[in-house]
Amino acid sequence: MSVSESESEVSARLEFEQAQRSEGWKLLRGLLRDQRRNLVIGGLIGMSWAAFKVAIPQVTKLAINDGIEKNGPLLKWALIIAGLGVLTGILSGFRRYVAFRESRWAETLLRERLFGHVLDLNIGYHDKAQTGQLMSRASSDLMQIQGFIVMIPITMSNVIQIFAVATILFITDPVLALVAMAPLPFVNLSARRFSSRIHKITLAVQAEQAQLANVVEESVSGVRVVKGFGAEQVQFDKLEKEADDIYAESMKAAKIRSNFMPAIDILPALGAVGVLGVGGHRVLSGQISIGDLVAFNVYLTLLVWPLRNVGMIIALGQRAASALVRIHEVLSTKSEITDPPMARELPSPNGKQLGAVKFDHVQFGYDADRPVLKNFNLEIAAGESIAIVGATASGKSTVARLLLRFYDTDNGHVYLDGVDVRKLKLRELRQQIGVVFEDTVLFNDSVKSNISFARPNASQADLEKAAKLAGAHDFILQLPNGYDTVIGERGFSLSGGQRQRIAIARAIISDPRVLILDDATSAVDPSKEGEIRDAMRTVMSGRTTIVIAHRPGTIALASRVVFIDELTVAAIGKHEDLVATNARYREVLASMQNTAPDLLEELVK
Repeated sequence: MSVSESESEVSARLEFEQAQRSEGWKLLRGLLRDQRRNLVIGGLIGMSWAAFKVAIPQVTKLAINDGIEKNGPLLKWALIIAGLGVLTGILSGFRRYVAFRESRWAETLLRERLFGHVLDLNIGYHDKAQTGQLMSRASSDLMQIQGFIVMIPITMSNVIQIFAVATILFITDPVLALVAMAPLPFVNLSARRFSSRIHKITLAVQAEQAQLANVVEESVSGVRVVKGFGAEQVQFDKLEKEADDIYAESMKAAKIRSNFMPAIDILPALGAVGVLGVGGHRVLSGQISIGDLVAFNVYLTLLVWPLRNVGMIIALGQRAASALVRIHEVLSTKSEITDPPMARELPSPNGKQLGAVKFDHVQFGYDADRPVLKNFNLEIAAGESIAIVGATASGKSTVARLLLRFYDTDNGHVYLDGVDVRKLKLRELRQQIGVVFEDTVLFNDSVKSNISFARPNASQADLEKAAKLAGAHDFILQLPNGYDTVIGERGFSLSGGQRQRIAIARAIISDPRVLILDDATSAVDPSKEGEIRDAMRTVMSGRTTIVIAHRPGTIALASRVVFIDELTVAAIGKHEDLVATNARYREVLASMQNTAPDLLEELVK
């Protein structure tokens, strides 16, 4: 690689980083625009605070000149100083309250926006995104932004304080002011160098924190697998590596800060030394009073924290900018599956059976060059039940995902009751389709809340009706608190069969037009499979049902079997007929049952 190529790559990378930073700051400005009124109020409170804060050294100077040198009323001056101190304290409290209120409000709004956007993103995005990365953006990155926003009103008042102090110093004694302020321009130079160096390290730290969050999330959610394989040390080693990486990057950032922050302390101290030296001679020569010299030194101490605050706000700003870049990556991602601009509505019943489904010359692949379905045609009459059978990765579950519009077809159309699913609002479409997934996911909530997940306002009567249809009512009543029993994370306090029956009740409580049972008995103990099939048979009655299964007993629940092979519908018919006439069907079914094809007919009788 040539030197010129290397320089061009570096230039392109810097331009990209700058563009990311600009987008991040643009996002923050948009977020703060709605809060500008309250931020201005916070700034005005800060200005009042700065005014009283700056007034104290002036009153101190007058107290020394009048109360000490001229034997004036010291008590009066002491009370005035105490009163200014009290007012400063009160305003400081208000200033911090407004700052924290606005920062937390901005954090809340951004968190809600991020969470809503993540939920709106299509399934294809979530198939590739790491949960830990998203968690990091919704937690630690937002905390970085909150930490920066809280400093905005405080920094505004500190900047006002710096300008006020500088103005007073120059009015009091320009020469001594120049001595005091001479080191301060170097603070700005140091701050700019610090800003440019800390940004890249901050991005690296936050990226490593996201990787750590991902390891923790995977370990906790998969703790049964970890313990089942005795792989605790494997996961600990992964976490240790990520923690060490965070430590290494954090120490780089700490080294940069340690090189910068001392300048904030040293430079004002150099000014103080100059003030004592030059100011002492000017007091002795009668050019300024002792009160002026004392006030000068007090004002210099008032510059230390605001200047330190400038360094802090720069560091926080860089962290916030890095966090905003990462959050913007998510918020700028557009969902590939959205509501149509002119949505249609599904036909109303009008006394007719609904739930007709049609796949018309469908072609689809998760990768453009690897189709899963090709020229796929299938019609399901309203109220009919079909079983979809095929080899592993033949596209069985894909059929359900296309109907739910988790993905859109590459070619062809999918219809529900004669309406192209792409012409329907996603919410309306999915409310008309009940799904029982292969991997049953329940929430850490009550049984009642899990069943009524899609219908939070469902009556107790509707809950019990759905539970009875799913064969879950009796065992629910035996739980410690019945329908109010909290079942724990993912419902692992229940058996596989119990979880599955609650999932079936959840799918049918809204009385959907179409019910999809995606391998709903795969995770159930064989001794309980019959009970689940009985529940499935009950809820399937009179309802359009798509059963994705590989067990003969489950397949037999459907009136027709659709056999998928070589990316398309290879055969349609009754299970017994296909077993008797279709060698490929027997072969696929046997492979799923780990059974020889010539023994299959005897097995399924």
